[in-house]
Amino acid sequence: MALYATAASVLAGVESRKGSIKGLVYASSFQNVKQLYALVCETQRYSAVLEAVIASAGLLRAEKKLRPHLAKVLVYELLLGKGFRGGGGRWKPLLDRHRARLKAELARLKVQRCVSRNEDLLQVGSRPGTASQLPRFVRVNTLKTNSDDAVDYFKRQGFSYQGRASSLEDLRALKGKCFFLDPLLPELLVFPAQTDLHDHPLYRAGHLILQDKASCLPAMLLAPPPGSHVIDACAAPGNKTSHLAALLKNQGKIFAFDLDAGRLASMATLLARAGVSCCELAEQDFLAVSPSDQRYRQVQYILLDPSCSGSGMPARQLEEPGAGTPSQARLQALAGFQQRALRHALTFPSLQRLVYSTCSLCQEENEDVVRDALQQNLGTFRLAPVLPSWPHRGLGTFPGAEHCLRASPETTLTGGFFVAVLERVEVPSSVPQAAAAAPELTPSTAPRRKKRRRRAAAPGLLPRTQQEGKR
Repeated sequence: MALYATAASVLAGVESRKGSIKGLVYASSFQNVKQLYALVCETQRYSAVLEAVIASAGLLRAEKKLRPHLAKVLVYELLLGKGFRGGGGRWKPLLDRHRARLKAELARLKVQRCVSRNEDLLQVGSRPGTASQLPRFVRVNTLKTNSDDAVDYFKRQGFSYQGRASSLEDLRALKGKCFFLDPLLPELLVFPAQTDLHDHPLYRAGHLILQDKASCLPAMLLAPPPGSHVIDACAAPGNKTSHLAALLKNQGKIFAFDLDAGRLASMATLLARAGVSCCELAEQDFLAVSPSDQRYRQVQYILLDPSCSGSGMPARQLEEPGAGTPSQARLQALAGFQQRALRHALTFPSLQRLVYSTCSLCQEENEDVVRDALQQNLGTFRLAPVLPSWPHRGLGTFPGAEHCLRASPETTLTGGFFVAVLERVEVPSSVPQAAAAAPELTPSTAPRRKKRRRRAAAPGLLPRTQQEGKR
């Protein structure tokens, strides 16, 4: 399906609540996911403006075969976007007939609202804000390379490496082509906001994973040692799964479940590019997975990152209008599923450690779900105290909630997030003793900035000229 028809289909799905932009884009068969995602997001952002212009110009009355969602996509490209791509196909002549009238109506709308720029026509909540101000976090995929070699590659491209950041203020001040090593996660590089690495050769080769720092916390805190058996209960789109595989060094087993076939297909591509070989994907509802199944008898670690409101993610509010303030009915439905999923996960007989996480700011999806699970498992599981230096803690709604972690753009320069680590209190005699808790991470040694003898490149990390030949 062509770009504009596919974008219109995704837009219709979003507005009818069939899914998020990201989910529907990944489920489509369109090859250039980045291009499609950007077009739909921007059309959605200007949706009210486009509807007003289309109505004033009488476009749908004049072109009765033109559907409303396709009209919005086409008019966005004509008036606000980059112009028709690939010549515009059969749609360009149609829109050319109405070009003058559409431009006149857009100009009239600006005069009526006393603004001069297109962006000023947007509602405040639709304007670029917090999401565009956060640093770009980039996880080095240690299945294919290492931080030293990634840093050296960027330096050869003209970036200025600033060493390990010492504070959030260092990250706030990032500009231009400077970058840091994150002060907490040893494989996380930090670039200025808006740095676009989607076409970078290391990203395209799977050496880099574009992943927010808060999203890296669940796998890091689960900390499964190489050789472990792990369940990733709601796995797609797969960034956390690839992080687990890197921690396991591809030694052991990851059982990854998700119900969305389209997202799983995209996840399989991501994992293959990242060099993951220890993961078994299953299109299955985690709630239907039997804890007594012999395949999972050695599972001691579970990562549960279930569907949530997304209220902590600034970009999600663009994809799903109203996601920042979910209705009480939606919150109750989501929390009910999250509670069932967490209770189910805690019934796996060999489980020693579980990480529960969401990208939500809502207490109903976070502390309340964890409190419910702990009350159902008194004396069996407890909250593990992790990262005592982390600045943003769980809401004090029950004793021990301070062991949970929260993240937000204001306090941690990340998307909004919640993480809780649950550990088994008593280990059954039939189960080998597992590490009770991941140690508090200390800042890693940053790659040195002074010149040193070059060592062999990590497997798969080619010199710049060779890499660029593989774009």
